[in-house]
Amino acid sequence: MSPAHELLNSASRPYRACGRFAYHFARGKFRQDPVFAAILARGLLTGRSRILDLGCGQGLLAAWLLAAGSHAEIRGIERVRRYALRARRALGDQAEFVIGDVRGTDFGRADGVVILDVLHYLEYAEQPGILERARAALRGGGVLLLRVGDAGGGWGFKIGKWMDQMTLLMTGQGLRQLHCRPAAEWRQLLAAAGFDSETVPMSAGTPFANVLMIARPR
Repeated sequence: MSPAHELLNSASRPYRACGRFAYHFARGKFRQDPVFAAILARGLLTGRSRILDLGCGQGLLAAWLLAAGSHAEIRGIERVRRYALRARRALGDQAEFVIGDVRGTDFGRADGVVILDVLHYLEYAEQPGILERARAALRGGGVLLLRVGDAGGGWGFKIGKWMDQMTLLMTGQGLRQLHCRPAAEWRQLLAAAGFDSETVPMSAGTPFANVLMIARPR
């Protein structure tokens, strides 16, 4: 068995305790979403002691990092109660999962903050505040990883937006407006919040127009 397949198995295994859907969802995301492999390959969170995952869902990032051997203290914040409880059931005391809204929950301190596919669910006026609070939470030398859909990405962006709406419907959250921006505008928000950033395409193997912004406090 290849190291990549062993990692996939190890990261997915905890979700067997949460039922077939949770397990296969985790396995599918780890296999198909390029951001997980990219975070490891680029060493973006390597050596971080405290990682904060905003909008952590069922704790996939924590499961991935732990399976890869991370010894970081990982804290996730998730608004949807059943997702956070699923994360707790899967990973137990290996990570902390807080049921709360990222707009009001204390971020504490971290040297790595991760926001994957979350900010476009918030109002435009609320997005800068999240980035500013993430900047305040980061210790010196910290990093923010922000994955967003590029609203200037043509059909790839439209497909991703449609998928987001379908996910909201299927999870009982109903249709709601999404607040998306072109990649250049996201970078302007990061700059205004005190970050220098670089943009990396993050859609390999998918039909989407996602980008990962690697941002460091100025």
